Amino acid sequence: MTRRQLLATATAAVVLASVVIGSFIMASPRASPTASSKKVGGSIVVIGTGGLSWSDVSPQTTPTLWSLLRDGATAALTVRSIHANTCPVDGWLTLSAGEQAGDSFGGGGGGGDGVKPPCRALPAQMTPGKVPHWSEYRAAAGGSRFDASLGLLGDQIASHGKCVQAVGPGAALGAARASGMVVRYQQYDESTLLSALATCPLTLIDVGPIRDPADVNPKDEIRPTTTRAQQVAVVDARVAAVLKVAPAGADVVLASLADAGATERLRMIAITGPHFGGGTLESSSTRQPGLVQLTDLTPTILQHLGIPQPSNLGGTPLQFVPADTISDHSADQRLRALLDYDQASHNVHGLVEPFFYGWALLQLVLYLSAAMLWKRGWGTEGQRLQILLDTRRVAIIAATVPASTFLANLLPWWRFSVPMVGLVASVALFAGPISVLALLGPWHRRPFGPMGVVCVTTLAVLTLDVMTGSRLQLSSLMGLQPVIGGRFYGMGNVTFALFATATLLLCTAVGNHLVTIGQPRYAAGAVAAIGLGAVIVDASPSLGSDLGGPPALLPAVILLVMAILQIRLTWLRGLAIGGGVGAFLVLLGLLDWLRPAESRSHMGKFVQTMLDGGAWDIIVRKLGQNTTLLFANPLSLLIPVVLVLFAYILARPNWWAAAPFRRPFARFQLLRTGLIAIVVMWVIGAALNDSGAAIPAVGATLACPLVIAVALRTLEDERAARPVATTRASRHRR
Repeated sequence: MTRRQLLATATAAVVLASVVIGSFIMASPRASPTASSKKVGGSIVVIGTGGLSWSDVSPQTTPTLWSLLRDGATAALTVRSIHANTCPVDGWLTLSAGEQAGDSFGGGGGGGDGVKPPCRALPAQMTPGKVPHWSEYRAAAGGSRFDASLGLLGDQIASHGKCVQAVGPGAALGAARASGMVVRYQQYDESTLLSALATCPLTLIDVGPIRDPADVNPKDEIRPTTTRAQQVAVVDARVAAVLKVAPAGADVVLASLADAGATERLRMIAITGPHFGGGTLESSSTRQPGLVQLTDLTPTILQHLGIPQPSNLGGTPLQFVPADTISDHSADQRLRALLDYDQASHNVHGLVEPFFYGWALLQLVLYLSAAMLWKRGWGTEGQRLQILLDTRRVAIIAATVPASTFLANLLPWWRFSVPMVGLVASVALFAGPISVLALLGPWHRRPFGPMGVVCVTTLAVLTLDVMTGSRLQLSSLMGLQPVIGGRFYGMGNVTFALFATATLLLCTAVGNHLVTIGQPRYAAGAVAAIGLGAVIVDASPSLGSDLGGPPALLPAVILLVMAILQIRLTWLRGLAIGGGVGAFLVLLGLLDWLRPAESRSHMGKFVQTMLDGGAWDIIVRKLGQNTTLLFANPLSLLIPVVLVLFAYILARPNWWAAAPFRRPFARFQLLRTGLIAIVVMWVIGAALNDSGAAIPAVGATLACPLVIAVALRTLEDERAARPVATTRASRHRR
């Protein structure tokens, strides 16, 4: 293929990808208006509390909250602020800014994912005027780099000639202007609620937080004096008092804005009124039915009041999806779904590290044991061949675990009395059939056969998942964590690492077969097709919606194609590849940005952030998150060391440490090139993504077992082809 033909082919591929992804963008579902999004006007009352979960709700103990579940629109609420867990002050400040915000009381500065400072108590007595500690809240918001503008809600409402009535100290934080001033404020008093609710179109009411005595930080200023159940009963009674005097035609929102202590959990939100009935709340910011963010509440209020939403807000207005039937039975079903969200997200959060440490250490022990037995010349020749065979089977089985962790979410493992047992059993239930398919199918005799099956299965699982709403990724061991609140749909860093690694391994297997039979052009075409298809899935806003993935995967695919066609990589060609990938991403971002604000994915939002001048803050935050992840655990520091070592082995295959790979590199022409492409993808992905340091580590969980299996298969074939040795001495003479 000449340079001109290559240039024409590359241009056609980029144009084709742009057309396909553009059609995805334009055809992807936009925020469909419902009863709650079509109609505006009237008043809205927001009742704020904290620490309240759907597990607290029952017909016997909380009749008012149960009535909201039965007759209102409900969802599980992610309240993540700038810290791991959210204090009452953080929740109300987030409502004020429409973005993640928080207090820095007790040290720790503005944000990040470090240890949460102790929770500061809200002032017991307040009057109209400036909110106490407002300057400190502003300083914390400015230092967090989450682009939180405290007072945004109050300023937007005031600039459109409307007012906010604040009842209770937390409500004062939510209603304050950017200057910290609250014009209309009164303490919570049931005898004056009626007059307060008749003052302004928006009323914020703080009915007090729930603090779990068993979970609070001993250094917190907010210390509970009663049991959790007693606090829940008080909140239920206060909500009933507000609903009793709420103006006719007003929508009433009950939102738990904070955690109950040091443990982060999903909380509750319910809305009742003329625009909301029995059913579910949804948001295009999460794309998950019955799961919304605290940052969605601010744009919901603005939309209800007919006030334009600033373009830089991360949340989107809540949408109401009516239930098929309104009854205690349907309420029970919705409660079960809400509890599943909370239980799965909470249980999986503590299982990720022990599961993968145990899985990795078990593999390491098995591989090292097999290597020692082989090195020491243990057993007969047949027994040594069996060691190779068994170790290769273990490696293939290990490679099926990543895909199985997603499929495990098809089963309600979190309902088991011992969640770890339920999770391990669920993963094993799916890893078994995939392993059998890879090891016993007609392709098992081919060196790349099992690898191809595992990679195709992994790609199929992840592709089908993003096509159906990312349900398997949510609260899975290697997926999206709702309590963290970073991403709720598409491909996160962990998913991308597996998806891109599986893509490049499959490209290597297919390309190597076609090159071996003397069809390099077909090999290049097949690799380009597989790689381009993966890029489309990853980049499309309606599927992967990934901003940092395509610039890592696309160059790796191009390098692999160039290697197949024996085109040498020069500085000029490298710059051309980088420029083409950059132009491709700019085009995707602009196409997504042209959609309505509520329909944009991460790409379109990033373009808007750049236009607003906030791109540098995002870059700094990504660097900070990568640094935090890298130094959070001593084992994490091994990632760059191992990556550099592996890259050196690939660059210098004659080095002594590369000895185990020399045979497979010599036998399979494209294996070394494919691994180089994978390393390139890992490095670029780690550099461009927030928490991107996890990409090489996660990708290695798939690549390492499969490469080990290929290397063992090479050695196994060589040993099987030799005459059978009868003595250890004869083996040593060889």
